[in-house]
Amino acid sequence: MRATFRTLLDSCDDMEVTGEASDGNQAVELAHAHHPDVVLMDIRMPGADGLAATAAICAAPELSATRVLVLTTYETDEYVARALHAGASGYLGKDATVDELFTGVRTVASGEALLSPGATRSLITRFLTTRAPGAHPTATGSLAHLTAREREVMALAAEGLPNDEIADICAISPLTVRTHIQRAMAKLKARDRAQLVVIAYRTGLVRPPPPVP
Repeated sequence: MRATFRTLLDSCDDMEVTGEASDGNQAVELAHAHHPDVVLMDIRMPGADGLAATAAICAAPELSATRVLVLTTYETDEYVARALHAGASGYLGKDATVDELFTGVRTVASGEALLSPGATRSLITRFLTTRAPGAHPTATGSLAHLTAREREVMALAAEGLPNDEIADICAISPLTVRTHIQRAMAKLKARDRAQLVVIAYRTGLVRPPPPVP
């Protein structure tokens, strides 16, 4: 399966595979050796699993520009939440199409968050209010440093709205929305949009929906 993914990714003009790991420990070693833009990470692997490897990569200051996209068959609520807690920027199922895989890599590389249809927002948000055991803590900073508009845009992004819809609600341009999100990320020391969503729920800026009776 790794060979198939490598062939597919290497076939893209804008992508190059720099390493291939068979377990979590090797994934961390290769990340430090090559400083890739994106790591495609499985969850179940020999030795250190993908969640531990993701946490190690995302906690390393020298790998601050590396994004992790989890690609796995295990699309359960717990795994999705733990992957986000560990610092992953995206989560795709292995049943994703080739185009979805390419789009996922590009999306995560650009600093955006990516969640597959199986990882629904209502289920994820239920888990973001509590820290997963052994998860890498996210630097939350202080929402007091944000402007009112930055908090508004951050809250809408945490609810899963794309930039175009946020722009319509706030009566601003999509480019301005992106600017507000980037400024909020910088002030809160969030690696990417996925961590910004985590911070929004942990700080109470956005509250998860009540459980369905």
